[in-house]
Amino acid sequence: MGLSRRAFVAAGSLAARAAARRPNILFLMPDQHRYHSTGCLGNKEVRTPHLDKLASEGVVLEHTFANTPVCCPARAVLLTGQYCHWNGMVANDLRLREDHVTFAKVLRKAGYRTGFIGKWHLDGGAREPGFVPPGERRQGFEFWAAHQCSHRHFDNHYFRDEPKPIKLGKFEAEGWADIAVEFLDAAKKDDRPFYLTVQWGPPHDPYKAPPEYTKNYPAGNLTMRANYRPGERVPAREAIAEYYGMVTAIDDQVGRLMAKLDELGLRENTIVLYSSDHGDMLGSHGERLKRKPWEESIRVPGILRWPGHVKPNTRSDVFFTHVDFAPTLLGMAGLKPPGAMQGRDLSRPIVTGQGPKPDSAFFQIFGPFSGDGTPEGWRGVRTKTHMYARFQSKPWVLYDLRKDPFQQNNLVGKPEAAKVEAALERRLQKWMRDTEDSWEYNWTHPVEDAGRLYKHKTFRTVEEYLEWAKQHPELDRA
Repeated sequence: MGLSRRAFVAAGSLAARAAARRPNILFLMPDQHRYHSTGCLGNKEVRTPHLDKLASEGVVLEHTFANTPVCCPARAVLLTGQYCHWNGMVANDLRLREDHVTFAKVLRKAGYRTGFIGKWHLDGGAREPGFVPPGERRQGFEFWAAHQCSHRHFDNHYFRDEPKPIKLGKFEAEGWADIAVEFLDAAKKDDRPFYLTVQWGPPHDPYKAPPEYTKNYPAGNLTMRANYRPGERVPAREAIAEYYGMVTAIDDQVGRLMAKLDELGLRENTIVLYSSDHGDMLGSHGERLKRKPWEESIRVPGILRWPGHVKPNTRSDVFFTHVDFAPTLLGMAGLKPPGAMQGRDLSRPIVTGQGPKPDSAFFQIFGPFSGDGTPEGWRGVRTKTHMYARFQSKPWVLYDLRKDPFQQNNLVGKPEAAKVEAALERRLQKWMRDTEDSWEYNWTHPVEDAGRLYKHKTFRTVEEYLEWAKQHPELDRA
């Protein structure tokens, strides 16, 4: 027998009240913000007072890493809780398949109001103008103010539900925050909990901040990291000053959004997580941009505040990588992560310090990229004491992070490190087996952006991608 109308309404009300008790989630993610360019994470030259305050009110996750440190793959890992060889997003400018079980879809099904603001970069094809139509290609997001990808920080645009671009009209750090304030004001009047992510473009290159921010960083006064190596293609001091200026501009908007939560009475029941999709070499080791196995590329900020749950002003040594973000936040919301997610729910060790946790982090890059000097695809593993990465053909780098935190002494092939290298090689092979990774998923053709060749082609698995690639010899895929 079916439910009576009164019973049906009552059941619906109970479900709504249960959903309303779940915490709100605000995920703040600038593009290309490395761990080492944040005040509370050790760089006393970078002015981040609002992030410092957020850290003092929550937990700093010291070992937060990007499993695949490049834009589209990283964003896909964050949304699906799957490694790239599972979700198919092995290169920039591919499109994430609509049939994935995503973090936003799970939350929306659980009664959340979901919102996306900023740089999407998961729809494939041309980056601009960048309209993503309402429906399945938005991967579970209800509220939408975004574009596919554009790094014109001072002259950007976005779309709502019509293909007519809307000018931001200001430096995008502030412009995206304006829309986030709009979302939060509306959330206060909505019975549902919310999940909002704001994904800023800065401090991604081109390195240019509003003058009122850059003036805080006279280039000649900056202290370069110990492993900084100047070169023709390496960002100069002036570019790094602009990068720091963009970080501070983002920090101001973080403060603005935290003040809005306070104003609306949403602070106590809102999880705030600040992180990034990957870092930026900024001249360390004489390298630029990302896709590298060095700390400046793989390590990103991890700051989490959850009043009444996370002890303030604490630090956690839990390995918290992108693949774990979705299942962990679902766990904090009292929801079971779907079986399709490969990442781990680390809510218990993060909140209580108890329970099982990973002993290392796993990294993947699937091919070369001439634009930032990445020579070929690689795999890597990082423990609390060492970083090891290899190409398919040979080991690449090995560092003892205790003795060599700036990674300037490569121990690969050195007799004194032979046992450590062998142990890390075994650990890396285990990661590959456990995640069902394979060197067969790599490509060798040094195209500028592999995904642009595929336009709007999408793949459920890497096997589908490889099968399709065999039929297109112009791609020269191995």
